[in-house]
Amino acid sequence: MSLDPARMIPMANAIRALSMDAVQKAQSGHPGMPMGMADVATVLWSNYLKYDASAPGWADRDRFVLSAGHGSMLLYSLLHLSGFAKPTMEDIENFRQLGSPTAGHPENFLLPGVECTTGPLGQGLAMAVGMAMAERHLNAQFGDELVDHNTWVIAGDGCLMEGINHEAIGLAGHLKLSRLICFWDDNQITIDGSTDLSTSENIRARFEATGWFVNACDGHDYADIARAIEEALAEDRPALIACRTMIGRGAPNKQGTAATHGSPLGADEVAAAREQLNWRAEPFQIPDQIASEWRSAGSRGSDARSKWLSRLESSDHKAAFERRMAGDLPEGFDLSEFVAELVREPQKVATRKASENALSVINQRLPDTIGGSADLTGSNNTKTAELGDFSADNAGGRYVYYGIREFGMAAAMNGMALHGGVIPYGGTFLVFSDYCRPAIRLSALQEARVIYVMTHDSIGLGEDGPTHQPIEHLQSLRAIPNLLVMRPGDAVETAECWEVALQQKKRPTVLALSRQGLEQFRTEAADGNQSARGAYRAKDAEAERRVILIATGSEIGLALECAAELESRGIGADVVSMPCAELFDEQSPAYRDNILPNVGPEEILRVSIEAGTTFGWERYTMSNGLRIGIDSFGTSAPAKDAFEHFGFTSEAIVSKILAKLEA
Repeated sequence: MSLDPARMIPMANAIRALSMDAVQKAQSGHPGMPMGMADVATVLWSNYLKYDASAPGWADRDRFVLSAGHGSMLLYSLLHLSGFAKPTMEDIENFRQLGSPTAGHPENFLLPGVECTTGPLGQGLAMAVGMAMAERHLNAQFGDELVDHNTWVIAGDGCLMEGINHEAIGLAGHLKLSRLICFWDDNQITIDGSTDLSTSENIRARFEATGWFVNACDGHDYADIARAIEEALAEDRPALIACRTMIGRGAPNKQGTAATHGSPLGADEVAAAREQLNWRAEPFQIPDQIASEWRSAGSRGSDARSKWLSRLESSDHKAAFERRMAGDLPEGFDLSEFVAELVREPQKVATRKASENALSVINQRLPDTIGGSADLTGSNNTKTAELGDFSADNAGGRYVYYGIREFGMAAAMNGMALHGGVIPYGGTFLVFSDYCRPAIRLSALQEARVIYVMTHDSIGLGEDGPTHQPIEHLQSLRAIPNLLVMRPGDAVETAECWEVALQQKKRPTVLALSRQGLEQFRTEAADGNQSARGAYRAKDAEAERRVILIATGSEIGLALECAAELESRGIGADVVSMPCAELFDEQSPAYRDNILPNVGPEEILRVSIEAGTTFGWERYTMSNGLRIGIDSFGTSAPAKDAFEHFGFTSEAIVSKILAKLEA
C-alpha cells in the first residue's frame, strides 16, 4: 500500500481536473463534491477497493455506491482513470449530453461499474444496505471461497438528512452488517449554504445510537484516511467515517462555499484552480505518469480475481452460484403442477393467502428468494415454513423483519436485486405504496427484479377506513414505466402472477392482493399461463355479444355475477380478466383486438369494474364506455357494507349498464 503524497496528490488532482473541466464544458453539474472527496476516493480505489477494471461484473468485487449521486463526475472519473472500458474520454467530454453514458447522475443501466442509480439522495445508502445484506446471505450459503467482499458508500449531508437514511441505518445497525462502510462527506455545505442554516443534529451520535461504529478523519490527509478505514474494517458492525473535507478543494476563490456545489466554476476559476493544483495538462488530458498510476490501481485486483476464478472452477457450488448470479431460474422451474392442483381442488381464499400458498411451493424449490415484511408478516402472509429468519446471527436465513420501514425495505430490496444472486420480495399494505414509491420507481428505472407483495388492495379491507383503503394507488403505480402491476382475482391467477413476476429479470412487479376471501373462478385447465398475457376472456358471451365487462382482482367475481344477470335478459356479455394491463398492452394487435374487439361503442359497450379510481380506464372502455369505480376516498365499514355503499353490487352495476344500452 502506497500513500506517498507525491503519488497520491497527482492522482487525486486528476479527478479534480476532469470533474471541473467536464462540468465547465457542459455548463451544468456539480464540481464541488468530486473535488472535495477526490482524496478519500483515491485512497479507497488505489488501496482498498477490491475490483478489476477489466472485469466490471466480477461477482466477488467490492460494491461502490456513490449515494451523493449529484457528484457523478467523481465516479465517472474513477471509472475512466482506473481503466474501465467505459466511460471513454470522449464520453466524459460529453458529460450530461444527449446519448452520453455520463449522465447528470449515475445510471446503472448506462455504465458497467455503476452499481446503482443514485439520483434521489439517501437511496444510494439504503440500497448499499441491501447489497451488504445480499453479500452476507450469499456468504452464508456459498462460503468465503466464493463470496467475501465489502460494500462502500460515499454519502453527503443531503443523504444523511433524508428520512430514508434513518430507516436504512437502523436496519443495518440491527443486522450488524460489518461489511458496510460509509464515508460521510462532512463538508458542512448544502445548496442553500452552510449546514448551520438547516440542521444542528449530532449525526455521529445518531449513527452510534443505531449500532454503527463511528470514527472520523481529515479527508485530505491520506494517512489519516487510511487509518480510519483500517479501524472500520476491524469492526464487527457497519461503520461511518466522518470525512472533514472542503467542498470544491483546489478552486482558490470558491472552495469551501456553496458556489461550487451545483454550478460550473467559470473559466477564470478553472484557470485559477489549475494554478492552485499545479495541473499543467490541457482539458481532458491526463499526463502519462498519472494515467499509469491509475491503471495500476485498476488492475490491482486481477490477481485476486484470478484466484477467485480458480476457486469457483473447483467448487461444488459452481453451477448453482453462476446460475443465481446470472439471474436465471432453475431449469424447468414453473408452477404448472401447483396450478393444476388448484384447478382440481378449487379454494375460496383471499389472494394474500393464495400468495402464501404459492410461496410455500416457490420457497421450497427456489433458494434464491429472500422474503420479508414491513412489520405486517401476519397480514401480508409473506413468511412460509421454509424460511429461517435473516438476522445478525443467521445471515443464511431467508426472511427479513424490516420493521416499520416501508421505504427502507423497498430500497434495500433494490440493493439486493442489483447485487445479484437473490430474488427479494417484501410486503406491506397497498396504501403504503405511497411510502415505498420513490424506491419502486427506482426498481423500474434500474431494471431490478424486486417483487412487492401489497395486500389489503381495496375498500375490501373494511373497518380500517379511508386512511388504509387504497383508491388511486393501482393507477398511480400503473403510470410507472417498466413496472408490472398485477391484481389477481383468485388462487389460480395469484399463482400465475407469481410465476410471471419471478420470470422478470429486468423489471419489478407489484402484486396487489385482497384481504377478503374470493371464490375461485378458474376451475378448468387452461393452455399455459393465462395471466402472462395480461388479460384474457374469463367468460364468453352466450347471447349476441353486446357488453364486455373488464375487471381485476376481487371484482372479477362481481363481473361474472353481472354477466349472468345480463345473459338472463338476452344480453350477451364477455368477462375479461385483466390481472396486468402492462402485459396486455405488450400483446400483438391481433390478440388485443380479439379480447377487446375494436368496434364502435354503439355496438359493444365496454365496462370496467375495479374498486379504485376510474382514472385511466378510458384507455380500455373508450370514451363512451362505463367505468365503475371509486372517485372519492373510502369509508370505515365492514367490507360488504363498504362495497354496497359504493355501488359494487350486481344490481347497481347491471342497472347502469341497462340504462347505458337503452340511452
